[in-house]
Order: sequence, then structure tokens, then C-alpha cells
Amino acid sequence: MLLKSINPATGEISREFPESQWEDIENILRDVYEVQAVWRESQIEERIGYLRHLAILLETKKEAYSFTITHEMGKPIAESHAEIDKCIELCEYYANHTEEFLKDTHIQTEAQKSYITYRPLGVIFGVMPWNFPFWQVFRFAIPAIMAGNTVLLKHASNVPGCSIALEDLFLESKFPADVFRTVLVSNRKVERIIANKKVAAISLTGSTQAGKAVAQTAGKYLKKCVLELGGSDPYIILEDADINAAVDCCVAGRLINTGQSCIGAKRFIIMDKVYDAFTKLFVEKMKAVTYGDPFNEENKLGPMARGNIREDLLRQVNKSISKGAELLCGGTINDDEDGFFFPATVLGNVQSGMPAYDQELFGPVAALIRVENEEEAIKIANSTSFGLGSAIFSRNIEKAIEIGAHKIQAGCCFINEHVKSDPRLPFGGIKESGYGRELSLMGMHEFVNVKTIYVR
Repeated sequence: MLLKSINPATGEISREFPESQWEDIENILRDVYEVQAVWRESQIEERIGYLRHLAILLETKKEAYSFTITHEMGKPIAESHAEIDKCIELCEYYANHTEEFLKDTHIQTEAQKSYITYRPLGVIFGVMPWNFPFWQVFRFAIPAIMAGNTVLLKHASNVPGCSIALEDLFLESKFPADVFRTVLVSNRKVERIIANKKVAAISLTGSTQAGKAVAQTAGKYLKKCVLELGGSDPYIILEDADINAAVDCCVAGRLINTGQSCIGAKRFIIMDKVYDAFTKLFVEKMKAVTYGDPFNEENKLGPMARGNIREDLLRQVNKSISKGAELLCGGTINDDEDGFFFPATVLGNVQSGMPAYDQELFGPVAALIRVENEEEAIKIANSTSFGLGSAIFSRNIEKAIEIGAHKIQAGCCFINEHVKSDPRLPFGGIKESGYGRELSLMGMHEFVNVKTIYVR
């Protein structure tokens, strides 16, 4: 089987890669397993040195990596640059904090000495998606490696070029060989890799369906896993919101990565008194968004990553319209165009029973929902199987914090800002958006043995 690198802006195959065979996979697993026994005993200062060198290489080769990202999955080139910049920030963060995060925690008890020490688990198997092909990998791999683990990556099948570039990057930055390796395999080989005794734990970012399959397999073999899955993030617009500022944030939150983000703004829940004003300005701004060649920085939207993703999104839009949703802009594709483009789209009058209400829309489509009061807004925000991110827009900061902290069911809530991940803050969801946390101290501690030492 061949893994194909398809340029989504043209639909043309640019490169083909043979799938890794089982003999190769088992040899790589042996190598990352054996080197972990040495890596776990390395000095933290040594690890930090490698990481700082890696950050320098990212900066030096930013243009080349950005080109690979945009060419393989269609992200606008400016966003590809930003993705590499974010990876550099993450490297700098863990270079500055790894020693602190792995320092023994002493606990006062009746013992002569009692403390917690943080020891690596072993080989961490990462199953990663295509939508942020560098950032998603860095988000799980860097804290895991800095904690003394080694990493085996199975990247999405449509970004094999990014997968190979990542492995080369770790080698060039002088990390010991086999601390980070990648295998080019399809999803059908994931279960057997998880089952391998040399794999200690799994990190997956992907769909809820994929998360359930990985969790089932990990449970069968009693292996730790962290799952960051889909989302249908609610953005609540209260009556006292600054409408102009809210619209700007909401448009940005909906269109990042051409709308293909698990933490993208999906459902806009708007108070009746400001619904018309918000909708008018929101539609106006969405209509002004241009799409096209992702290497042209004038275009804010690139193509969707694959043709089948665009087809699924169009079906969701059309079914929502057939059930009564109002198409306010966009919503149609040009079959005469090359590539997998989809315009910025707004659906109004979205209600329960429509795909735009009940399902995740993975693309540049916004669903507007009118509500009478805050209680109804909170109820609708929580009436989903997802629980990843959320946002509230209000001039009353204390009230917004109260709602976000105590009433919204999600892994995070942003006030007067669109949801984003940050190396300094834990990131993850609840319900069908997964479990476990990435980033910050919590992200590093997900893949360590939190070991108690007690001296009588």
C-alpha cells in the first residue's frame, strides 16, 4: 500500500510513500525501546541542550517546514508560519521548565523522608492528525521526551512528508538516534502496535470514533492513554457583549485552519436582543473572506485537506438547510475549480435536530442559534456530547467567569477571546472530547510514573 501526499489546492498527487512493513515496524519499536533505557538516565541539562538546538533548527528551516505543511494539507501559508512559531515557543517553554516539573516533591509525614519522584513510563505511541501536523506532534512528544520517554509516531496518512520531516528534524538537532521515530502506516495497523509489549502508553488526537477504538484497545492491554478528540465549541454572546469585538473574535475562531480545528468556534449562541446586530456584522465579515491558493497571503482560507471531508461538510450544510436552517452566505462549491475549496458559510435559525446543531462541523461553517436568556444559552451550550472548549462574550467579566467556571461543561472557557492552546496551560476535554491533559505541568506528568518513596 502507498501513502499519497495530495496537494489539496489542486487535487494532484505530489509524492507517494510505501507503507512500513511489519518487520520494519518491529525493528523500529525494538530500537526506541532499547534507547529509552539509556535516555531515561540522561541528565536533564543534556535533554534541554538538545531541545534548544531543535528550536533553533525550527527557526532556521521555518520556510521549508511551512511549505511542506501547506502543500500537504492546505493550511494558508501565514498560518503554517504561525504553527512553526508556536512549536518554537513550546520548545522554549519546556526548556525553561522541565527541571522544575521533574523535581522531586517532598511531603511532610511521620516518616524520616517521604517524597514523590517522577519517572518515565517508556515508549509512548502517538497517533496524530493532519490538521496541525507539526504542532499536534510537538504538543505530546516534547513533554514526553523531556520526561525521559521515547516516542513512536504514526501520523495521519495524508501528511507523510510532514511525518518524515519531523523524524529528520530530531536527528538533525542531535537528539540520540531512536528517541523519536516515525512509521508510515494506515489506521489498520494501529491496534497491533498498541498491543506490542514495548509500547507503554498512547497519545491520540483525532475523532471521537478513533478515540473510542484506541481506548478500547488500550484498555484491553491495560495501557495508559491520553485522548484529545472532537469538539463542537459553543460561543455564548451575552446582551452586554461588545458586538464589534465579539464578531472579530468569532470570525477568527471559526476560520482558523480553514475551520478544520477541534477547538474551532462551532456553535454561536446569541441572545435575542443582540442576535440581529451580531448576525448582520458577522455575515458581512464572513462574506468578505477570500479563499484560494494557500500560498497567496491575500487568501484567508485555503482548501480543505481532503475531498471526502468537503463532501461530508456539504452534506451537513444541505441537510441542515432542508430542516429549516437559513443559508446566510456561502454554502455552495464550484465543481469547475481545482482543489477542495469551501467558502466561508453562515447558517442562521439553527435548531436541535439539524446536523449544524447536533454534529461537529469540521470546516468553515458557522451555526447561529438564537436564545431568550442566559439559562437557555447555558443549557444549549451543554446539550452536546462534546466538551472541549467554550467561550463567553460579555462586558461583565465577573459574571462571565462565574458562568464559564461553574456552569459550562468543557475543558476550558475563554472570556472575550477565541479558544486556543498555550504551552503554559493544560489542554484537553471531557465527555466525548476525550480525557487526560496535554501541555503545562499536567501534560508532562501524564506520561510519568508518579512514584512514592517512603523512608521509615
